Amino acid sequence: PMEPHAVSALWDPDRSLLTMYDSTQSPHGVASTLAPVLGLETEQIRVIAPHVGGGFGSKGAPHAHDVLAALGAFRLPGRLVKYAVTRQQMFVFVGYRPRTVSRVRLAADPDGRLTAIGHEAWSQSSRVREYVEQSAVPSRSTYAAPNRRTSHHAVPLDVPAPYWMRGPGEAPGAFAAEVAMDELAHACGIDPIELRVRNDPETDPETGRPWTSRRMVDCLREGAERFGWSDRPTTPASRRDGRWMVGYGVAGAAYPHMVQPGTRARVRYEGGGRYRVQVGAVDIGTGTWTALTAIAADALGCAAGSITLEIGDTTLPWATVAGGSSGLSSWGTAVVTAADRFRTRHGDDPEEGAETTAAAGDNPELERYRAISFGAHFVEARVDADTGEIRVPRMLGVFSIGRVVNPRTVRSQFIGGMTFGLSMALHEQSVRDTRFGHVVTQNLADYHIPTHADAANIEATWLDEVDEFATPMGSRGAGEIGNVGSAAAVVNAIHDATGARIRDLPVHADALLEYLPVDQ
Repeated sequence: PMEPHAVSALWDPDRSLLTMYDSTQSPHGVASTLAPVLGLETEQIRVIAPHVGGGFGSKGAPHAHDVLAALGAFRLPGRLVKYAVTRQQMFVFVGYRPRTVSRVRLAADPDGRLTAIGHEAWSQSSRVREYVEQSAVPSRSTYAAPNRRTSHHAVPLDVPAPYWMRGPGEAPGAFAAEVAMDELAHACGIDPIELRVRNDPETDPETGRPWTSRRMVDCLREGAERFGWSDRPTTPASRRDGRWMVGYGVAGAAYPHMVQPGTRARVRYEGGGRYRVQVGAVDIGTGTWTALTAIAADALGCAAGSITLEIGDTTLPWATVAGGSSGLSSWGTAVVTAADRFRTRHGDDPEEGAETTAAAGDNPELERYRAISFGAHFVEARVDADTGEIRVPRMLGVFSIGRVVNPRTVRSQFIGGMTFGLSMALHEQSVRDTRFGHVVTQNLADYHIPTHADAANIEATWLDEVDEFATPMGSRGAGEIGNVGSAAAVVNAIHDATGARIRDLPVHADALLEYLPVDQ
């Protein structure tokens, strides 16, 4: 996260109450996790997190700094104790995306229709605690094939424990699978978009259930038209613009729609046409304040300005973590449920002080249907014919996520995830000392991330639709779909520009040297 982890703790011995101002994706998760560690009841810990400067997954649970700050507060009762994790410590104990290796095998007939998919994934873990990235999960449902096999393997090493970080394990897994699909397209002599269209499944291959909505083909078709895919030569390394070798790449994207059970919300009428809506959600930079206000206003039939929203505090009704692209789906469902019950009990003309608290129930439709968010990534890559320098002047993402609750914040999440993919493909790499197991690139000088000059023109759009089965709002998860598949589109564009097949990330200029033209 650009904002490092940080926490301030205050112990009140008179009330036996520990108050923590924490940068976290899960205030209630912090309280329930720390309580047994500190010898307290969950009710003795209050966690406040109204605004978080980027969650990035690793703030989905407390880490060692939370424990240390709490212990310091116990020793200094009545005084606020702060622990701000340094940039160097961010590489040590607050979670990182582990190294993964995938073996993908695809079998197809001459027309490019898949007959078998195999995806074996290995994930670096720790001897302290097991953690396995779900890298092979996309290969279970993304494309049709009568035969498939996926597996995950944990490789325990003497390193700190990995954790959620920069999106899901589906991201590195989709990189492997979508690059393999591009290789298959070239082996069959079929356009990469057409190959994906031919293998679009009518029902979910993993469960056999019908889709709530599956419009990946629409994403591919619309993206191709917007991006100018028809201008792409059929032969790699055949387009030049001065000294730049130019190529286009495409990749599909899929991420499961998740709704976490148990979130509760409270609606109270405060008179004068105003409502107070309370839920223990948290805004990690994704626009929760704005989106939940809009959902509440729509459910209560009033203007957004009539809603006072309260989130980010464990004194509010219990809520799930902001993670797995499930936050707004889970919290919004609870808000709609509470609002519907409020209107049923109190009508359209409630008395001042009228109040209803309700929990989001199970969605039976998700037992009958399979809900997944889909998308398509398009990338233009340019490679300097003399040096192998790689530039990405254009990225386009087209997504299918059901109803968009707030276009501005959703677009921000999409282009953020696509920037993650660009960075994953070309920039970010933790270098580990093999003797001692620690990361040596513990700063933003040695650990490279893209700047504005690297992320030149990133555009995201979405299909106009409502998924009536996924949530009461008609929406599906949006947070991580921009990340899944975007790195593969970058690498596929590099192949189109140079003919180089890249299977290791990040891609550096030295990997392309043998593919650069000898005579200029």
